[in-house]
Amino acid sequence: MEVSEGAVTELVYAVIDSINAHSSGKKKLEKSLDYQLYGDGGNLDSMDLVGFIVDIEQNVGSKFGKSISLANEKSLSQTNSPFRTIESLIAYVTSLLNE
Repeated sequence: MEVSEGAVTELVYAVIDSINAHSSGKKKLEKSLDYQLYGDGGNLDSMDLVGFIVDIEQNVGSKFGKSISLANEKSLSQTNSPFRTIESLIAYVTSLLNE
């Protein structure tokens, strides 16, 4: 069954809502496709990014019944990191789910 980018976007935005609800005093994540997650101009440090990735992986398993690993050799070797923006992350998660 093909998973749409729209369904993945809903999942990622739900994870952002959950993180924002539990992050007292920290800068809130924005639900915007061009929001910079990591890298130059990114809003997450490495530990926050790891937590965000784990939350997404867990939610993907619950919602779509499929286990994925976002931080793998494929993602780390890409010229353009899939963790750079919300949009690139959604595209990457969608591609993994539809392999």
